Amino acid sequence: MTRRSIDADRPLSSLLHELRPFRTRLVIAIAVFIVKDSPLWLLPVITAAMIDVVVDGRSATEIGWLALAGAALVLQNYPTHLAFTRLYMSSVRGMAANLRNALADRLQTLSIGFHARSSASVIQSKVVRDVENLELMFLQAGNPGLSAVFVFIGAVTMTAVTVPQFLPVFALSVPAGVGVWWAMRRRSSLRNQEFRVEMERFSSRIGEMATLLPITRAHGLEHIARDRVSEVAEGVRVQGLRLDMLNGGFGAISWVALQLLSLGCLCLAGLVAVMGWATITPGQVVLLSTYFAMLTGTVTSVLNLYPLLARGTESVKSLAEIMQEPDLEFNEGKHVVASVTGRIELRNVSVRYGDEPPAVKAIDLVISPGETVALVGRSGSGKSTLMNTVLGFVRPSSGQVLLDGRDMQELDLRTVRRDVSVVPQESVMFEGSIRDNVTYGLDSVDDSAVIQALRDANALEIVDQLPRGLDTMVGERGARLSGGQRQRLSIARALIRNPLILLLDEATSALDSESEAKVQTALDTLMQNRTTLVVAHRLSTVRRADTIVVLDRGTIVERGTHDQLVSAGCQYARLWALQTGTSP
Repeated sequence: MTRRSIDADRPLSSLLHELRPFRTRLVIAIAVFIVKDSPLWLLPVITAAMIDVVVDGRSATEIGWLALAGAALVLQNYPTHLAFTRLYMSSVRGMAANLRNALADRLQTLSIGFHARSSASVIQSKVVRDVENLELMFLQAGNPGLSAVFVFIGAVTMTAVTVPQFLPVFALSVPAGVGVWWAMRRRSSLRNQEFRVEMERFSSRIGEMATLLPITRAHGLEHIARDRVSEVAEGVRVQGLRLDMLNGGFGAISWVALQLLSLGCLCLAGLVAVMGWATITPGQVVLLSTYFAMLTGTVTSVLNLYPLLARGTESVKSLAEIMQEPDLEFNEGKHVVASVTGRIELRNVSVRYGDEPPAVKAIDLVISPGETVALVGRSGSGKSTLMNTVLGFVRPSSGQVLLDGRDMQELDLRTVRRDVSVVPQESVMFEGSIRDNVTYGLDSVDDSAVIQALRDANALEIVDQLPRGLDTMVGERGARLSGGQRQRLSIARALIRNPLILLLDEATSALDSESEAKVQTALDTLMQNRTTLVVAHRLSTVRRADTIVVLDRGTIVERGTHDQLVSAGCQYARLWALQTGTSP
């Protein structure tokens, strides 16, 4: 399936494209539906015939046969309805599953820059709420929509057979319905868009509230958090009410217009019969009235589905914001890297975010295989940007990043990262066991290898203290573990992969002294014989680095060993003195 099929400018064709894998099943479902729904447009014929039998005083046997025919029509509805539901809804659920999988795939290919500037709560809302809106649209619109189509066809066909002179009158229902829809469509689209934007703002604010809850509670700011959520909730209420009022007015106008047409048709049929303008039996008067009521009812039903369809269309446009986002990390067709030696070279690298001044500029740096290079400097000096550039999360605005002499822009970074491990400042755990978190993404890892990785990461004591050992559940985001425990498990996760390149992003900065000492011991083991790039705030953690690079405002201002930089008495020496309380 082509994953660029979701197009904000063509929502209807996008949905039809998503249903293509299920087209055979849907064709069978429609055929079953025609049989299932046939009583709606055939029973009026039986009713009209029965009225004429009674009025003409004909045989009771005819009534019996008509009754049997009506009963057969009604009874077949049960098995055919179940068959239609299975065929139709399995297609809809399959389409929704494909969409969710496609969104997950797309999110994995979008750049880290996209995820950095996007709200996780808004993305979650798109994947969950917007796809659910499409499911509800098909669920709630499928049966009445198909019923309207086939009732219209059946009613017009039977009218053409029995009383063809009334077809022009029936045709009035179509332009009446189209006129009402045309008058409301733009306003409905705008209101749905406004409501969707407010819902995304609300999702973002709820995510923010959940993230800030410890800070909010610690500072007694619950009322501020409530007010911030209440402000956005009020926007949702106002936009939702405006949308409801528009949809309510739309439904009322369409109902009034079409009921007046139905009443007019009944009066006209009666007048034709009374005045003798055409030969119409009493049963045919009832037939015409019933069919026109059905026609106007089906048109009303279709019009009442429009708010639902408008919401679904807006959801397609929302999903297109992800599916058409151009900020991708392109790997297809690039050179596959079978193995790396670990030499990293930056040649005149600059990185700029939008129209802002360069985050890093004109960086020249060589990291030899097995060497440890530390990046230090004040906040905002460009350390993390440089780290993300080496990892391929950020593309250089100019210059080159080379791995083993090859430009990383030409490499399939997915294959490169098989030999790379990252230990971030805040380790990321998912809901699962300790074993699951350490072996994340690896197949068939022996417990002995897991235990060895935990031992090397100075984390085996964590497992030994827990009653279920490796099977202990860590809780959502590792909530049942301390920060130091999570960090050591993160190091074990890196160790078990035996990486050749290691990136440490302030891996100890958020820890207390005791935890830092344990984590630093684990890091020393992890860094042996590996090309390592360290971003550090605490200079004591990088004293033994082969080279320390000092950044200031995106440029390299010093480089050397710890002893060389302290002896130089420049910026690094001042930072060292500030952190250790010694004289520069």
